[in-house]
Amino acid sequence: MGAAHRSGPTGSTGLADLDRRLVGCRACPRLVEWREEVAAVRRAAFADWTYWGRPVPGFGPPDARLLIVGLAPAAHGGNRTGRMFTGDRSGDVLYRALYEVGLASQPTSVSADDGLRVHGVRVTAPVHCAPPANKPTPEERDTCRPWLVRELRLLRPTLRAVVVLGAYGWQAALPAFAEAGWTVPRPRPVFGHGARVTLAGTEGPLDLFGCFHVSQRNTFTGRLTPEMLRDVLRTAAEAAGLPG
Repeated sequence: MGAAHRSGPTGSTGLADLDRRLVGCRACPRLVEWREEVAAVRRAAFADWTYWGRPVPGFGPPDARLLIVGLAPAAHGGNRTGRMFTGDRSGDVLYRALYEVGLASQPTSVSADDGLRVHGVRVTAPVHCAPPANKPTPEERDTCRPWLVRELRLLRPTLRAVVVLGAYGWQAALPAFAEAGWTVPRPRPVFGHGARVTLAGTEGPLDLFGCFHVSQRNTFTGRLTPEMLRDVLRTAAEAAGLPG
């Protein structure tokens, strides 16, 4: 990719343009090597798939009132399908809950062309490439942050609530909200399931909600139940002014 793809999202005009530029990013050598290796080797269950193998852009409309922030794409989920939380069990849990609270058109998300639509919601992450062992480094997190900052700025006119999945996403997102124009309290709010913080901003307040991540570790052990997830999503949707 050319140097323009290495320069970050500064100067992008509109969310669709930002997404197009993001998928060409090669700024983190370790992540580039990993995502492409996974795409070439593939998992046996997906041997007939052509993997996406690139950064995964956010998913949802440009006038979203509610944003869901995860951690990073899964190696055989978003890195395979090219859509956030699509093609893995974490996505199964998330989109079923969105469907059950009226924020998605269907309860499943299996491929980028499966017809799924989300209503007033956008799904994104602070790191857009699949990391080894699902653990991006602090340097990779910081390198990817300008993409999230620009996305937040573009969403700012309509965005009214955010659900952050997991402590990593919470810590990664707070500096991005500050850079995008909201006032983050000091000391920084501590993550917790059900945590709610209101950030002041020029376009109006933004309600930030914490939720345990929809990882298999959390959902299989019952740390995060479907009811717990639905409760957070309903509360956030109400704060965002979305119909329930």
